[in-house]
Amino acid sequence: MNNQEEVIIGIIEQIQPFLIADGGNVEFVKYEDNIVYVKIIGACQNCGMLDVTLKDVIEATIMEEVPEVKEVRTV
Repeated sequence: MNNQEEVIIGIIEQIQPFLIADGGNVEFVKYEDNIVYVKIIGACQNCGMLDVTLKDVIEATIMEEVPEVKEVRTV
């Protein structure tokens, strides 16, 4: 695991309590070719706000700390 992955995982861990409070969660899967892959679970999977949460919260927060990241995708 490289330093960027450690930072990304740390950011995801900071976001998790907010998603857990809504009955969902997000898990880090991998970081490859400057793309972060995450798994969305629980209530978040079927939430109408999933795209907003993914892009405006998870992706924006990660890209702020790790500018090399181009995108966050779900698997």
